[in-house]
Amino acid sequence: MFRTSGDPRPASRRRLAGLALFLFALAGCGDGRVHPAAAAESPGRLVTLPDGRHLNLRCSGHGAPTVLLESGFGADSTAWYKVQPTLARETQVCAYDRAGTGFSDLGPLPRDGGAIARDLDQALQAAGVKGPYILVGHSAGGLYVRLFAARRPGNVQGLILLDPTVERQAPRPVGDGLAGIRRRLLRCLAVAEASPQPPLTDPQWSGCISAKSGPQALKLALEPGTWRGQLSELDSIFGRTSEQVARSAPVLGDIPAYVITASETAAAAPSTPFGPPVSIWEIQHQQIAGLSRLGFQTTVISPHLVMIARPEVVIAAAREMIAAARTGRAPAPLPASETTAASGGDSPEQPFTFTNPFEIPATPSPFEFPK
Repeated sequence: MFRTSGDPRPASRRRLAGLALFLFALAGCGDGRVHPAAAAESPGRLVTLPDGRHLNLRCSGHGAPTVLLESGFGADSTAWYKVQPTLARETQVCAYDRAGTGFSDLGPLPRDGGAIARDLDQALQAAGVKGPYILVGHSAGGLYVRLFAARRPGNVQGLILLDPTVERQAPRPVGDGLAGIRRRLLRCLAVAEASPQPPLTDPQWSGCISAKSGPQALKLALEPGTWRGQLSELDSIFGRTSEQVARSAPVLGDIPAYVITASETAAAAPSTPFGPPVSIWEIQHQQIAGLSRLGFQTTVISPHLVMIARPEVVIAAAREMIAAARTGRAPAPLPASETTAASGGDSPEQPFTFTNPFEIPATPSPFEFPK
């Protein structure tokens, strides 16, 4: 539940909320270091925004609706390397680098969700990438695509939220649960601001860059503005951004929504203290799905980076949304949660498939992932 001030709940429930916030620090953010180095060596299309800044778009494929891919915190457009090429065979697909990531210029502060959604909107207009759109957002990107949808509700035909961050007002003085990430960013900022700046081989850069970082990532790491922008984005997630998302909820009720929960994230969250144990993370995702009159939630066996660990899940969900948009029908409900259907183990027993109750079954099902 979104709260705007204080936290009058009993201590036990406050502890549960605190654990949920801590969960974000463990798994709620994207990882900008997880991407293939080759794809990060050159930009896609640098689009000029009204204020003169450039945002990097990576669009491929042809057709409508256009699928827009929004990465999690700290990640760039290359996070979708297992998803975009396949979907681009069927329609136009665009991923992009948010301001201060990849090949995009730094953006003015604050870097809250409203500013991020506005950047994307302006970039698409400048590039002539017209709707309708289907929006796919991972982690904190799930907040940003909802804000973009609120800007263009009549032009968005579906939302797919992958293990999305849950909007909330951080209780005070407990904090927002992001202290560990914030400390790392502050340390990286201090190293970038140092004069003279230590070489990239210096241990002080540990946690700021990785052995897989390409030339562009290393260039960004040297810029203090990179770390200031990430800090501003982080500090806004459970403040300004969450407030913006909460206000936008009434606008999104008619947009179909899929909310896909990662099993590892759900397992790390606290469970309900009554009845059969249910992850609070799953309950919160069910609440997000419930904001849409055609909203569905499911849990898949996966770590937080669903688009990398289970790309077929993302592809199947997007294909169903595309087919529904093209035929003017409602999208089928998501398959049952794999954590309920599977008997155990590290992988699902059956492929991620849809059963569409809105039309006579065809053979073979167009939404079944190839075996």
